[in-house]
Amino acid sequence: MAVSRSVRRGLAAFAVLVTLPALTTPAGAQEPTEHGASGAAAHRESGQLARSGATSAATRLAMPGENRQIGRQDGYPRQTSLREFPENPDDKAIKLGLTPYHDIAPQLNELQERSDRVSAEVVGQSTQGRDLYLVTLTAPESPAEASRQARWRELIEEDPAAAAGNERLAREYKAPVWINANIHGDEWEGTDGALDVIERLATGTDPAHAELLESTRLYLTVTNNPDGRVAGTRANAAGFDINRDHITSSQPESRAVRDVLIETQPLVMLDEHGYTGTTLIEPGTPPHGRDYEYDLYIKHAYENALGMERAIGKLGYDETVRADIPFRDFEPGEWDDWPPIFTPMYSIHHGTVGHTVEVPLRVNRSEYEELPVEELRRRSAINRDVVAATITSAVDYADSHRAELIDDQIETFRRGWAGEPQREIPDGYVPGLGEEDRYSVEFPRAYVIPAGDGQRSAPAAARLVDHLVAHDVRVTRAEHTFHLGGERYPKGSYVVDMHQPKRGLANVMLSAGQDISGNVPRMYDISGWSLGLLWGVTVDVSADEAPAVRTSPVVTAGTTGSLPPSPNADLELALTDGADVQAVTYLLERGVEVTRGDDGVLVVPASARREAATAADRFGVVFTRAGKDAAGTELAAPVIAAAVSAGELAVLRGLGFEVRPVSTAVLNDGFDFDGVSALLVSTGLDHDALTAEAKRRLRAFLDDGGVVTRGAGGAAFNEAAGLLPVTAVEGRPDANGVVSVTDGDGGLLDRAPAQSFVYSPVWFTGLGESVAAEQRYARDPLVAGHWLPGEDVGGPAEAAGEASVVSGVSAAGTRAVLFGTEPMFRDHPKGLYAQVADAVFWAAS
Repeated sequence: MAVSRSVRRGLAAFAVLVTLPALTTPAGAQEPTEHGASGAAAHRESGQLARSGATSAATRLAMPGENRQIGRQDGYPRQTSLREFPENPDDKAIKLGLTPYHDIAPQLNELQERSDRVSAEVVGQSTQGRDLYLVTLTAPESPAEASRQARWRELIEEDPAAAAGNERLAREYKAPVWINANIHGDEWEGTDGALDVIERLATGTDPAHAELLESTRLYLTVTNNPDGRVAGTRANAAGFDINRDHITSSQPESRAVRDVLIETQPLVMLDEHGYTGTTLIEPGTPPHGRDYEYDLYIKHAYENALGMERAIGKLGYDETVRADIPFRDFEPGEWDDWPPIFTPMYSIHHGTVGHTVEVPLRVNRSEYEELPVEELRRRSAINRDVVAATITSAVDYADSHRAELIDDQIETFRRGWAGEPQREIPDGYVPGLGEEDRYSVEFPRAYVIPAGDGQRSAPAAARLVDHLVAHDVRVTRAEHTFHLGGERYPKGSYVVDMHQPKRGLANVMLSAGQDISGNVPRMYDISGWSLGLLWGVTVDVSADEAPAVRTSPVVTAGTTGSLPPSPNADLELALTDGADVQAVTYLLERGVEVTRGDDGVLVVPASARREAATAADRFGVVFTRAGKDAAGTELAAPVIAAAVSAGELAVLRGLGFEVRPVSTAVLNDGFDFDGVSALLVSTGLDHDALTAEAKRRLRAFLDDGGVVTRGAGGAAFNEAAGLLPVTAVEGRPDANGVVSVTDGDGGLLDRAPAQSFVYSPVWFTGLGESVAAEQRYARDPLVAGHWLPGEDVGGPAEAAGEASVVSGVSAAGTRAVLFGTEPMFRDHPKGLYAQVADAVFWAAS
């Protein structure tokens, strides 16, 4: 049975609302962050870790204050009165002569009163509760006309062969173009240039404007990061770089634009950024995403970039005579389009020709503080004009190449449905394209996410399935037992048939990835990210065969939580997933006595069965019957002092831990360790920079508390504090990716997955007698990513077989665990969170 996209996504949201009412965020409520008073409990109850994908979609759809709904068939304009925010004189945009956030809604409300070409809607809230606006520019449409456009948009994806033969679609389908602005909060001008374009097209008297909007819909998310815009920070209020979050979608801002992208299905999109000295316009350098239909992308991306370069040249500024087009002008690896974490690269997987645009003149950071206001405003005015020029040029390109762009989006989805191989691209296909630009993949026939005993973690599998569905990947559920590749899969197993329109996105999420260390000398950002390997889920690959079994479309993953039938038996829970950790911290917070055995397995008494049932239902975890002789040490709810990154802080609080952020300055200011049971250190805590008094208080804590560290910063703290006798060896700071690991001899991380993640990898040698290797890098460690040896640092060959995680007890009796891997990187490697919790529980005991 076929289920349309809008129905599928609407049902998914509805199902989550029905089954998980406690996991949504009320309208206008602030998403829990380190700034919120509720802290750990609020993050845990939000269910972000348990069901991140579907919950986010449901949360957006559930907000009664929002105007836009999936499947809505209103005509255009869809004008709404946007709520207006109080004036904020501290808004950082004001100094630059740009639009403060509180002025955006009044401007849009006023434009809606003046023009029937403009519609403004709210598509979500930021971390701090500010509205995220979607502005649509198009000629007026009746409900019937808008409905017809929606059906054609759906037909392009669902039945591209029929779409290709639809002559009326070819004549009348409006070319959708999406502009995303201000995703980095301190790169302001994208918002203002977008507002300039909105006003010109909404109110201008040029007949060409009206004609354009008869054949085009222009969608603009005018500020993707309003909290960062106001504060003048690159990151959002939770400390996340939203433009690194699209494959993970951990943040409300990235989830909102993900849904805009899926529902509008643009032919072309721009993500407006700054500042690179010379205007930069993608396409990027090699390595190119291997899962793209690159031939359909690059021919438009390159020509469109040339048009935008010409457009900024016509502005007449000395600073905009030319642009840097990385594909044309940069060396391989300098500005690549390999990972799907960036907005434009992610959008390519949805059939869109995506570009990052970087305006030229820096006005943030030290320049913001040091340059005269007059110079800042001169630069911002030029940048603003660059934004408007690139938007206008891209819209003109979409209009003039409308037929070919539509045909190529149809072709992208047709190849996916048909399971056809990617096309070989000849040299010179566009000027300069050569062998170094050829990246491709042989798509498997199907992925299977097993149910039952063959699945490592049921809650992790449910989370992954919900995440795939939220990203518009088709997942089905087997209605019967089946065999595939010599394996037997039970009823209820999930199937991702790779004959689907967005097969590239499915593959980029589920495949292991590729070691590209030998392809380019460097990478701009991460180069390995597999959800199949890093989310703690058993995912099997079938290269050539699809399951011969009846399946039904999945709109939301099935429930996974359960308790054994014996009401008088104690309950056992092994920490294999972050959801298990959430369940434990939930029980500890409610005063339930939980014991921890020497093997790390946790036991909950039968008397707490009701609380355990609530935890099983809420977090999807599976309790089993504890053995009669199960015994252990009573577990106390850890209180963690953490000198960590924003992403790590979010993970720890999401797991339900009480966390008190610390740093060198905080300790020097007299931080009180009273009640703290574990110290986590990865960044921001320099032992040598502590005052004598701070060192005394730290030493007093170390006499009773435990320590967990991560990376080079944590290893340096370990050495300076005199904890474990090890030598930390650092790899290249830009080395990153998915790595294979093996169990060590310590026993603490025996349930950890066989893969981990590294960024600036560290390994440990010279282990003293009191130190155990909990985990080691495999003999050929790099599965996917980019990791080369440096001039004075080793590569994978040097790390092979060495300890990646160690534990031990210091001479003073401090329990310590040192990670050389990155188990909490950007809220992404969710399958690794349980090993962090194991380390915390052990160190704090």
